[in-house]
Amino acid sequence: MVSETTWLRWIVALPALGVLFNVFVGRRAPGAVKLVGPGVVGAAFALAVWAALRRPEGGALHDHVYTWIVAGPFRAEAGLSFDALAMVMTLVVTGVGFLIHVYSVGYMHGDRGFARYFAYLNLFTTAMLILVLADNLVLLFVGWEGVGLCSYLLIGFWYEKPENAAAGKKAFLVNRVGDAGFLLGLFLVVATLGGHGIWTLDVATIQENRALLKDVAWLVCLLLFVGATGKSAQLPLYVWLPDAMAGPTPVSALIHAATMVTAGVYMIARLHFLYALAPAALAVVAVVGALTALFAAAVATAQMDIKKVLAYSTVSQLGYMFLGLGVGATGAAVFHLVTHAFFKALLFLGAGSVIHGLGGEQDMERMGGLGTRMRITFVTMAAGTLAIAGVPPFSGFFSKDEILWNACAGAFPVLGVIGLLVAFLTAFYTGRLFCMTFFGECRASEDVQHHLHESPAVMTLPLVVLAVLACAGGFLDVPGLLGGEGHEAHAPLAFMLLATALAAGGLGLAWALYVKWPGLPSLVAWRLGAFYRLVRDKFRVDELYDAAVVRPVFALAEVSATRIDPQLIDGAVNGAGRVVSATSGAWRRYQTGNVQHYALSFLAGALALLGYWVTR
Repeated sequence: MVSETTWLRWIVALPALGVLFNVFVGRRAPGAVKLVGPGVVGAAFALAVWAALRRPEGGALHDHVYTWIVAGPFRAEAGLSFDALAMVMTLVVTGVGFLIHVYSVGYMHGDRGFARYFAYLNLFTTAMLILVLADNLVLLFVGWEGVGLCSYLLIGFWYEKPENAAAGKKAFLVNRVGDAGFLLGLFLVVATLGGHGIWTLDVATIQENRALLKDVAWLVCLLLFVGATGKSAQLPLYVWLPDAMAGPTPVSALIHAATMVTAGVYMIARLHFLYALAPAALAVVAVVGALTALFAAAVATAQMDIKKVLAYSTVSQLGYMFLGLGVGATGAAVFHLVTHAFFKALLFLGAGSVIHGLGGEQDMERMGGLGTRMRITFVTMAAGTLAIAGVPPFSGFFSKDEILWNACAGAFPVLGVIGLLVAFLTAFYTGRLFCMTFFGECRASEDVQHHLHESPAVMTLPLVVLAVLACAGGFLDVPGLLGGEGHEAHAPLAFMLLATALAAGGLGLAWALYVKWPGLPSLVAWRLGAFYRLVRDKFRVDELYDAAVVRPVFALAEVSATRIDPQLIDGAVNGAGRVVSATSGAWRRYQTGNVQHYALSFLAGALALLGYWVTR
C-alpha cells in the first residue's frame, strides 16, 4: 500500500534551507549558525519520526515532487519514497546526524570557518537524504554524487595544510573510479529494459520487471558493486577512508557512521531483488566483505593514531555488512548498519573529546590515565567499546551474531570462520584503544596534562545519548521492520556463547598486554619483526598503489606536458599554420584586385571548357 503525500519533501528541504542560511547569512551571524545548523537537522528528524508514525503498515509514503527528466521515451521523476528501509535509514541519518551537529557546536567553537563548516555539514545531510529517499536510481545517483562532493569539501576542510587537501582529493578521485562502474550498471539496466519498451530507472518498476534483467543481472550487480566498493570503502577501493581522518573529528563520525560509507550497503539492500537473480554476484559481495573485514581488522591492531584505528575499524565493520548482504541476510546487514551508526559515532566523538582534552593529540602512545580526568568520556567510550566488541547485551552483539551465524550456515562456512576471527580482532583492537587511552600512567607532556579537561556539555551530552543507544540499540527489531527480507536464521545459544567468548578473549588480551604487562607489546612487536612492521605500515598498499598507479599517471602527464603536447599536438597545429602561411604567399599573386586579370581568367577557363567539349 502506497499513500501519496506532499510533505515528505520537507525532510530533505529543511537541511537544504540550512545550507542557504549558513552560506548567505552565517558569516555575519555566527551565533545563529549554532542554532540553525543543528536545528534544521533536528527538525528533519522530528519530521522523519512523524513520517514513521504515519507510514501504512507494510507500505510506504510517496511524494511526487515534479517530473524531472523527459528525454525521448526516457522519464525520471523527482520523487521520494518512505518505505521500511528508507524509514530506518532516514531516522539514522537525521538522528545520529543531529547529535553530530550538536557536538560540532562545541568542537568547532572558535574556528574561523564555522559557518562554512555547518554549510557543508547540512549539505552532506541533504545529499544523504536524497540518496535514501529517492524512488528511482537517477535521483539516488544525485545523492550518491552529492555525498562524494561533500566528503571532498569536509575532508579537506582545513585546506591550508597540503596533506588535508591531498586527502580530500584522494577521496574524490578513488570514488570516481567506483562511480564509473555504478554508471555503467545504470546504463545497462536502461538499455536492457528499454529494449522492451520500459524507459525508466524507477525502483518499483525495475522490481516489477526484474525477470527481463535475468540474463544481465550478474553483470549489472557486479558493476553496481564496483560503485559500492568505492563509496563503502571495500577492497580494493578502501584506501581513501583512512586518509579521511584529515577532516575534523565530527566529520569522521558523520562520514563513517551515519552517511556516506553506508551508501553502498543501502544501495545493495535496496536492490536485493536484483541481486537475488545473480548468486555469483552475491558470492563476490560476501567474499569481498569477509576479506575486507579481516584485512582492515588486522591493520587496526597495529595503528597508534586513535582516529586511524577507528577508520580501519569502520572499513572492517562495513565488510561485516557486505558479508551479511552476500549470504542473503539483508535484514541482519541493515541491522548492523544501524547499531554500527550508534557505537561508531560514539567512538569517533569520544575520540574527538579525548583529542579536544589533550589539545589536539592523536597518538595513543602519548595518552593514558584519562579515565580519572575525563569520566564522562571514559564511561561512554566504555559502552561503545563493549558494543563494537560484541559483548551482550550491547547492540553490536545482536547484529554481528546474526551476520556471523548466517555466514556459517550458508554455502561457504569458511566465510563465517573468517568473521569469527574478525570478531576476536575487533575486540582486541578496540580494547587496546580503550586501555591505552584511559588506563595506566598518563604519557602526555606536563603542559598538556596541566590543561587536560573534560569536554563541555554540548559535546558530552551527545556522547551520553549515543552511549544509551549503543547499550539498548540491539533490542530494535530492524529485520522485523524490514519485513524479514532475506533468509536470516537466528543464531543458536551455543554460537552466541562462542562469539561472546571470542569477544571476551580479545578484550582480555588487550587488558593483559596494555594494562597488566604494558612492556609486553614492544617485545611481541620485536619478536614478530618484519611481519609487525608490514601490518603497522598497512601492508604497504598505499605504496603499491603509488608505484603501480599514481607514479605512472604522473609520468604520463609529464611526458604529455613536455613531449606530446608541445611537439605532437602543438607541432601539428603550428605545422598546419605554417603550411597555410607558405601557400598563401603563392596564392596572393593571383589575387591582384585587377578586374581585367579576373576577366582574363574567366575567359581562359571558358575557352578551356569549350575546347574540352569540342574535342571529346
